Amino acid sequence: MRDPYPLQQDRPDDPAGPSTSAKERFAHRPPGYPNALVWLRAGVLRDWRGVLGAFLATWFYVPLGLLLAFWGAIGGAVAGLLSGADTAEAVPDVLRDAPLLGALLDGFLGRTGGALGGFTGFVFGALSGFLLVLVLPWRAAFDEPANLLTGLAGMVAAAALIGAVYTVYRVLWEPRLLAVSGARQLSRREAERLGPILADCARALDLPSLPRLLIEDDPVLTNARAYARHVVVTTSLLTESDEEIAALLSHELVHWRTGDEVTGAFVRGVGLPLVLVHAVPTWLMRTFPHPATNLAMFLFFWPVLVTMRYLVLPLHARDVRAAEYRADAGAVLAGHAEGMRDMLERRKSFESGRSGWDEAVCATHPPSELRLDRLERLTSAAQAGAATSAGVADGTDRSVAEDVPVSAADLFAGPGAKMSPRTVLVAGVLALACGFGGTVLTLTQWVFFRPAAAVDGYFSALADRDARAVLELVGSADGTTDTDLLARLVRGQGYQPPEDVAVTSIHRDGDLATATVDVTIADQRLTTTLSLRREDSATLGLFHRWRLDAAPGTLTVPPVTDGLSINGVPVPVAPEGASLELLPGAYTVDGQQNPLATTAPQTIVVVPGEPSAGTVFPEPVLNPEAQATAEEQVRRYLDTCATLKVAAPPGCPFSHYASGEVRSIAWKIETYPRIALELTSPTTARVVTLPQGQGTAQATGTAVGFVGTTPFTDDDEFGVEGFLSVVDGTLTFQPSDE
Repeated sequence: MRDPYPLQQDRPDDPAGPSTSAKERFAHRPPGYPNALVWLRAGVLRDWRGVLGAFLATWFYVPLGLLLAFWGAIGGAVAGLLSGADTAEAVPDVLRDAPLLGALLDGFLGRTGGALGGFTGFVFGALSGFLLVLVLPWRAAFDEPANLLTGLAGMVAAAALIGAVYTVYRVLWEPRLLAVSGARQLSRREAERLGPILADCARALDLPSLPRLLIEDDPVLTNARAYARHVVVTTSLLTESDEEIAALLSHELVHWRTGDEVTGAFVRGVGLPLVLVHAVPTWLMRTFPHPATNLAMFLFFWPVLVTMRYLVLPLHARDVRAAEYRADAGAVLAGHAEGMRDMLERRKSFESGRSGWDEAVCATHPPSELRLDRLERLTSAAQAGAATSAGVADGTDRSVAEDVPVSAADLFAGPGAKMSPRTVLVAGVLALACGFGGTVLTLTQWVFFRPAAAVDGYFSALADRDARAVLELVGSADGTTDTDLLARLVRGQGYQPPEDVAVTSIHRDGDLATATVDVTIADQRLTTTLSLRREDSATLGLFHRWRLDAAPGTLTVPPVTDGLSINGVPVPVAPEGASLELLPGAYTVDGQQNPLATTAPQTIVVVPGEPSAGTVFPEPVLNPEAQATAEEQVRRYLDTCATLKVAAPPGCPFSHYASGEVRSIAWKIETYPRIALELTSPTTARVVTLPQGQGTAQATGTAVGFVGTTPFTDDDEFGVEGFLSVVDGTLTFQPSDE
């Protein structure tokens, strides 16, 4: 007995099926392709119309747009009907007052205004709802035109990736998927009947290998279907004649050889989300055929059903119909035109008129009459043995107009198995250009537009003492910052910028990032955390800068009069106090310097990322020379008091009290009091007498009493109270009023 699979490496009686080794992972791949990648590419790139339809319908949310268009149209129509009655009032008074014309307009709009308003609202609402879905996902492109290109490129890449993954999944899992659907291995009797016919058809088409042949148990419907690696027939085919079987198998071998199933799988993969949703109502209507089921599915899934019916299927059907003509040509070239004619004649008798959208536009198979007509032309061309070109087209289906193949080489001269040198060169140049451009963009992003670059630029600007550059990198600085004052402060001699900066870690969460930084400020090693935010606007439409949420730190200054300076820069401070903004680093704060007191310098450390720089506390210290000056001025003051010839010199700390009238008196300071100074402000000190430091003043003179004139000599202990102030740069003593 002749081997039913003489050209097939895997025997039908092999229970393990095709080999699954690494080399034969794509077992039963059609011949003529050097590798599986070229085979898949040929199928993927064939039906660009179907791919475009699936891409637009799925990735531009056409079903959702239809849903919003429907509700927008209903809402717009209702609003137009309600407001249309007032349309006549919108006519300008000049036209309304015109003879005849005004009355004509009033009559026309008064009776048709509602209808016109409803129609206008219907159209406007439908367009608005549909365009809203199309435009809303691209709102970011209004600010950055590059987002339109990058977003579209991302959608294309995502659709292509999902389509490719789905196609590979269908190809690799095809044996298991067919087994689940009911396809099985042929029995020996079935193989003895169909195997030789399949082998003869392959020889006639110059195919050195065969797909694996499977069978489904269906005794009623005579059918066959070519998949990527298999051909599945029904058991009813066994009742047909050998000629008709050969015609049908030749037809399916062409589908298998040209990778038509790969094309269909990629189209479904590109629109996979839409296809999966569409499968739900389709399965329910097929499983539970009833008008109520159809109505319920349409009410719930009408946007998906309408999109598939009027967009995806019509575009994909064009390539599918062309594939049917191509497969019919394969039956003719294999020498089985008569069998194909008989099968088409038989199916023609069951074919109804192609009226309606589904039959006229979405049908995957061309009308049998057109297939028969083309079959006659193919037969004539094959019998003549000449390369002729013939096309048959009607008003609705133009896919018939193709070149008529007269050999297997012409038939399979579709998307080439091998890429031409020119194609390879163009693809290589494009790949290099994309790779080089991507590398340049990536390096630019890495060097200039990443969080670490913003942190490095921030501390570099501080090291350069460039306050304006620092503020440009700070995203939270507002317009109230005194940029000129900050610039003078960081250029001052006492400023110490952060040193030994080390970015230990950066954690990014979308458009936000957190950087941990170790710095040295004024010989102190500190660890701080900086927050960063990615800008919404893009440079050149491609690169988004990062800015630090690190506003200048706030230094609180208590009320002082004047003389406060930071890094030698005078700082105006109000009597009620103030808050000063300082950039990170160390600052030297100096207070007043005058003959009375000296304010010790204070070092303020502003930590990056910290909102508060603390509070400055000026601590004046009494100058040693101020004590001597105070003692000298107190002595002058007392000496002046001693020159007064009265018992109680006004404004003086000593006096003499007697029982009689003092006729003459003289004062002499025997001992000056010992005093101390207590600072009350950088320009004022309180003068007090030390304990046990009282002074002595001697009073001599005469007093007139009841007994006559009596001389006296008396000593009076006293202390001095007052204030020593800086007036016009000079220390001045002012005694107390008490």
